[in-house]
Amino acid sequence: MVNFIGNLIAMQLKAVEKVDQISAEAFHKNYYVPRKPVVISGLAKNWPAYSKWDWDFFIKEVGDKEVGVYNNVKSDAYTAINTADEYMFFGEYLRRAKAGPLDLRIFLFNIFEHAPGITKDFTWPDHLMKGFIKKYPMLFVGGQGSITHMHFDIDMSHILHTQFIGKKKVLLFPFEEQYKLYRKPWEVLSMANYANYSQSFDYENFPAVKLAKGYEVILEHGDTLFMPAGYWHHMEYLEAGLAMSLRAMQNGIGGKLNGLWKLFGMRGIDTMMKKTAPEWWYNQKKGKLYRLAGQELKKMNK
Repeated sequence: MVNFIGNLIAMQLKAVEKVDQISAEAFHKNYYVPRKPVVISGLAKNWPAYSKWDWDFFIKEVGDKEVGVYNNVKSDAYTAINTADEYMFFGEYLRRAKAGPLDLRIFLFNIFEHAPGITKDFTWPDHLMKGFIKKYPMLFVGGQGSITHMHFDIDMSHILHTQFIGKKKVLLFPFEEQYKLYRKPWEVLSMANYANYSQSFDYENFPAVKLAKGYEVILEHGDTLFMPAGYWHHMEYLEAGLAMSLRAMQNGIGGKLNGLWKLFGMRGIDTMMKKTAPEWWYNQKKGKLYRLAGQELKKMNK
């Protein structure tokens, strides 16, 4: 489906398919192997976490732990990736998020290191796929109005992302759409800003995004989204919310090595260049991404 914003043709989005339950065979055939996202709405319904996890539960269990929080500002040539904008106690943050709009979020928070008993509140879905990294289940929390900017996960793992509180809108694209999305070379981020993309987007400066084919979905309480390895995703918190991601490494050695290279090689080189020649490095990457996007536009016009 081609969407329209005003008189402009917008990015081409389809709804993510939803199922209540799914067999391992059907999951592998229809989603895992073809690398297609799906929402499994019933996967978490039998977990204690489904009815147990709310704001007050986490405030009581780990409210005294200090966490880094992140605002909605996109990174630039001088911004170190994953550097917190400020720190506060987890309980204080949750109270503020619960109270109303808050453009701050928390990601990759391994709360289970502080409260290991919480891991009994869910079951690892080993029947769906193998390779789960069981030391690192991660929480993602955001206030209403907070945004996770367009990126793909650097370790190239498959992800099962379960929403426990609130609603959020998720925009998804296969990894192969990277040049249409204006991926920054040597990074996992897009140069373009997709914030509030359904109301407005800068197609004048990022015209190739019109060619990008992806998916859109709103996650609600109990929904589990399967994001195949390398999928681009942008998230907007429609309500204050909390979710958990379970990560699984790819089966093949090639996928594992790709993730390791991006995690330890690519990121290390980019970090070094941002420190030594940030403006030059930024301009080099910007020039390359526009050349690659231009090639995608030329293909369309042939």
